[in-house]
Amino acid sequence: MGAELPERADAARNRRKILAAVRTLAASRGLDSISFDEVAAAAGVGVGTVYRRFGDKSGLAYALLDDSERALQTAFLQGPPPLGPGAPPRERITAFLHAYLDRLLAETDLLLAAETGAPTGRHTGAYAAHRAHLAGLAAQARPDADAGYLADALLAPLAAPLIVHQTRDLGMDRDRIRSGLDTLARALIPG
Repeated sequence: MGAELPERADAARNRRKILAAVRTLAASRGLDSISFDEVAAAAGVGVGTVYRRFGDKSGLAYALLDDSERALQTAFLQGPPPLGPGAPPRERITAFLHAYLDRLLAETDLLLAAETGAPTGRHTGAYAAHRAHLAGLAAQARPDADAGYLADALLAPLAAPLIVHQTRDLGMDRDRIRSGLDTLARALIPG
């Protein structure tokens, strides 16, 4: 495998135009209600360009989430404690769960579209980075345990469909969900 080629100027311009069109259309009607034909027309590109670049609505949703994902990863890799390095593992895990929940509540519909657009949609993209981060912290705190499994167990309650069910159907608020995440972290990871 060679190094990735830099994005061509016209491809970068088309990507920006497509994402701007999606943001505009999705803001008024939601991502689920727009078609690739509408996106292409609003962006002034061919529908094939949209499909080749993003594949499906899940790909569009992940592209729209890119900035907030980069900010989250920067925060847990390089930011101040407790989310960033320097705090004990369980504190960092709890801080990550809270930060992810906040992001999920702020971008619920986009994360829902990204996670449910394909059968394994949730477990592609950034999930691997989140899992690796939590597994590393779990391994520090629980060297006797299966750190990868613990990471998946910690991430499971942050699935967008579950959060939608909890908030919209069951009326749970941020504080109740955070409390549940804290209880789970304490049960799985010693202080």
